[in-house]
Amino acid sequence: MNTTPPLPAAYPKSVLLIDDDPEILGTFGLALRNEGYRVFEADSGDEGLKLAREHVPDLIVTDINMPGTDGRTVLQALREDATLGATQVVLMTGNVETFTSRASMDLGADDFLEKPFTYEEFSRCVSARLRRAHVHWRVENRLIADLRANLRSTLPHEFFTPLAGILGLVQVLRGDLRQLREDELNDILAGIERSGWRLHRTLKNYLAILDLDSEDVGQNPRLAVVLPATVKEVIATQVETVSQRHGRGDDVSVTVEPCLLPGEVRSLATIVEELVDNACEFSRKGTPVHVDLSADGAFSVTDRGRGMTSEQIARIGLFHQFDRDTFEQQGLGLGLVLVQKLTAKVGGSFSLESRPREGTTVTVRFPAAGSSG
Repeated sequence: MNTTPPLPAAYPKSVLLIDDDPEILGTFGLALRNEGYRVFEADSGDEGLKLAREHVPDLIVTDINMPGTDGRTVLQALREDATLGATQVVLMTGNVETFTSRASMDLGADDFLEKPFTYEEFSRCVSARLRRAHVHWRVENRLIADLRANLRSTLPHEFFTPLAGILGLVQVLRGDLRQLREDELNDILAGIERSGWRLHRTLKNYLAILDLDSEDVGQNPRLAVVLPATVKEVIATQVETVSQRHGRGDDVSVTVEPCLLPGEVRSLATIVEELVDNACEFSRKGTPVHVDLSADGAFSVTDRGRGMTSEQIARIGLFHQFDRDTFEQQGLGLGLVLVQKLTAKVGGSFSLESRPREGTTVTVRFPAAGSSG
């Protein structure tokens, strides 16, 4: 079991090392701890992905050539993960004849280490990558602060994560097309399609937030209501669309009681899509996702996925409109900000409950139609 000492205030960063060489894990892991970093160690790609999803480290350093799940597969899985997609990743290898630094960058790595290397070289790389991550986050925070003025001319990292996935998979096709089996080719094409839809969804949400910010503050949400039959149809349609997108089936269930809701059809559709998509994204196929609308206007989506710690929830910045950390939890921030703004527009409330490895419930409580404002 990995144990780590309390973090000094000057080193609030975590590093995940993935390598099947116990000497590298032991030597470099100990040295990083002595510098004050929080360190996680994995001797296989599968274990590394498990620790990454559990702890969401600031930096991941992984060997390329490992039995089973190798570093390339680890990197691809990270770039396709909504939470970990923008994490700084360093690839390392001792076989530079078959894998170069250029190849690692083409796959989406942030840096490359050629074995053997000294700890000084390793430490400089770690420091540089963490500084880069810090700058990346500061840029995002500034984007949020300047949202009204600069939103149309800037692109947050949510755009670049799915784009990197598309480009990386296309690169794989270019290099290995003749050697790929049909099932492998279909998997790659499916990955490109998922990344493309994610990019589409992110852009749509980004522009929707911009449109909401440009609306008159005094606009009266009581002018529009969604009738019960339409509410039921919108929820059913969005749940089916998202379920198909994620390859889900009977594990997604829906209960809708007749309810008149304030707002517009497109806003309701966005709320349903975002919450159900997050539940499917952060839970495995076969585990239940339940969508519920009660007669009093409480709409909730519950999953039995990996859940979140209180620290991770705080990083999302859920309960502070455009809080500095809103975009820092990749894949969650933008959609949930939009849901919160749409909910606030009709005078509703938003809440989230989550436990690690148990699941998450997100609830939007709509006011009685016609009483908001």
